[in-house]
Amino acid sequence: HQCRMSADGLPQLSAVFGGCTAGGAYIPALSDESVMVDGTGRIHLGGPPIVKAAIAEVVDGETLGGAAMHARVSGVTDYLARSETEALAKLREIVAHLNWPQTASATRRPTRPPRLDPAELPGIVGTDLKQPYDVREVIGRLVDDSEMQEFKPEYGSTLVCATAHLHGYPVGILANNGVLFSESSLKGAHFIELCNQRRIPLLFLQNITGFMVGTEAERGGIAKHSAKLVYAMANARVPRFTVLIGGSYGAGNYGMCGRGFAPRFLFAWPGSRIATMSPEVASTVLTELRRASLKGDADETALQALAARTREQFETQSDPYYATARLWDDGIIEPAQTRDVLGICLELADASTPRFEGHSPVYRM
Repeated sequence: HQCRMSADGLPQLSAVFGGCTAGGAYIPALSDESVMVDGTGRIHLGGPPIVKAAIAEVVDGETLGGAAMHARVSGVTDYLARSETEALAKLREIVAHLNWPQTASATRRPTRPPRLDPAELPGIVGTDLKQPYDVREVIGRLVDDSEMQEFKPEYGSTLVCATAHLHGYPVGILANNGVLFSESSLKGAHFIELCNQRRIPLLFLQNITGFMVGTEAERGGIAKHSAKLVYAMANARVPRFTVLIGGSYGAGNYGMCGRGFAPRFLFAWPGSRIATMSPEVASTVLTELRRASLKGDADETALQALAARTREQFETQSDPYYATARLWDDGIIEPAQTRDVLGICLELADASTPRFEGHSPVYRM
């Protein structure tokens, strides 16, 4: 029944106060969103006695299936609460962002300005794309009352997913906070499915160097996990909007709803960059390929010249004005204008998007 209700579009929410073992573990695992109480909530298919009897492993219940582990490592739960009271408050917060009841248009609230000043955005992001910052500071200066409900805050931390309101309209936000790992890809795919189920438009804030590479990442299935993010994003039937706030490189551009996936609107900030890879990486890669092809007969002076030409070409062609001059986006906007521009886009999408029928179950990634 729980699976069928999810397929019918009925939200499934769970709060885990104590133990959920064997078949009981599937109730929160099949829910759209779940909350666990730290210290008392546990989810495991087999408890410590069964584990010891079956495979001779001695483990305590908290290590095996505690709330902290499931919130930060396995991703089985979405929210970690310190008490039952806090868990119930979190459930109420989730319900408040369900966009329910569903109507032909989004459930709009009265518009409230951000408590944080949007004029501060250029100072947060800056022009040095290598300078780290917390993308939550950006979101807080775009959304109504600077208020958002973050999804899976303990898991896949390099992708921030949150529901909020912007000029009164509900919106699901996916914002980069570093390179995308398998965990952040799965989190993003789950979040997109929730928003699609609830008819909540999606906003992608891109500052992405790509997906994680290397032996460990490949063995961990980064290709298939990132494909789940791309699949969920490409098949979402709600309006999608993309803003390039930093770098947009490689396959990360795909996963974050780049131009190839036809977002309803695509904007760029003046300091953003878009290319297959950064100028530094491109010059290194092409130089190493040329060196390998020459098999020891490489002229270092010529290789340095190649690196310089490549870097210059990528610097020029990754500039946002190069892209917008070729109509590859819908324009360059100032960071402080972003909130108002997106508000207009949401209003246009709300008026022009037909209501689509049918639901699909939310798969917990």
